[in-house]
Amino acid sequence: MVDVTETEMDNPTFRSGTVLSDVHLHCPNKRHLMVRLNAVGQPVFLSYFKLLWNTEDSASEKHAKEAVTEREHQYKSGDELCVKDRNNLKTERELNSKGIEALLDDDGDLEVVRRPRSASDLEAEDPLRDRVYPVILMKGKEDAFEDEEQECTCNDVVKIEHTMATPLEDVGKQVWRAAFLLADYILFKRDTFRCCSVLELGGGTGITSIIMGTVAKRVYCTDVGEDLLAMCEQNVALNRHLMEPGGGEVKVKELDWLKDEFCTDPEAPYSWSEEEIADLRDHCTVIMAADVFYDDDLTDALFRTLYRITHNLRNSCAVYLALEKRLNFTLRHMDVTCEAYSHFRNTLNDLENLQDRKVKYTVEPIKLDFSQFLIYERIEQL
Repeated sequence: MVDVTETEMDNPTFRSGTVLSDVHLHCPNKRHLMVRLNAVGQPVFLSYFKLLWNTEDSASEKHAKEAVTEREHQYKSGDELCVKDRNNLKTERELNSKGIEALLDDDGDLEVVRRPRSASDLEAEDPLRDRVYPVILMKGKEDAFEDEEQECTCNDVVKIEHTMATPLEDVGKQVWRAAFLLADYILFKRDTFRCCSVLELGGGTGITSIIMGTVAKRVYCTDVGEDLLAMCEQNVALNRHLMEPGGGEVKVKELDWLKDEFCTDPEAPYSWSEEEIADLRDHCTVIMAADVFYDDDLTDALFRTLYRITHNLRNSCAVYLALEKRLNFTLRHMDVTCEAYSHFRNTLNDLENLQDRKVKYTVEPIKLDFSQFLIYERIEQL
């Protein structure tokens, strides 16, 4: 958990306090423009996320796909030592076995000589993972923003406004890896979702709903907080051109898991109409959520909301849940644990074992061997 210090945005430093997503650091070949401040004064950035639609048609995109595949291979195979490393390790063991005295400094501390980086190490670096620092769009420099937009082709770039570091209650304003994972699955299974009516719970910046909107008929992207929902609506508007060819539509709505009813107050900017609630009840066949399982109370509230909504749907429904298991050392256990994930799994088991005469839930894991359409680290904890 880190907090960005805003004194030098071109070379940020971090301290403990809030939550940072590193997804924006893996966006290749595009500057990050700070476009505005949100209601609580957090910088809002515009990032470009490349869609790898036609990797065989472009040498650069082919290289990107190969780089992603190579990263997946590295994560799956535990064999990261090269031959040279193994030889060095063998030599070190032989020296230790002969009892050669370790070198100590003047204070008696062990001096560790680090292995110099070889040419092969430098060649193996992935250019797609170069750290990209944000470039601030200053007042009166709107032309820079226009130049960036002109560089993007309309059919292979998703533009997302987001923050980079927030308090825990505002994490929905950031972009998270599980959202990309779910977006990959949607693009891989396009025919499955074509012309569906979809509900997203905890949509955040809206990137997964936007991707779903390229294939589905209608997507209700929901979250809470007027500031967050305004950011989400802006992102939907920025990417409407991606959804227009298929006739898809994304509607941004408020849905509070701590309340038992939909918000229907006509004075609220993101409330539901009676027609929209009826449309959801009559036509929704897909519900999805990504990276929303980080707080036990919210997890309980989400599953209660999930039960309440599915219990009232006219048709059977498939629910797709994506998350990243975040491991932390806790003093209570004196070990590395993932309590939020454990609570999620326990609650999911309770849902599956629920005795309900009207609704029955079955749970199936999805293998992560499907194609990757967005550039991010598909780590094993996803």
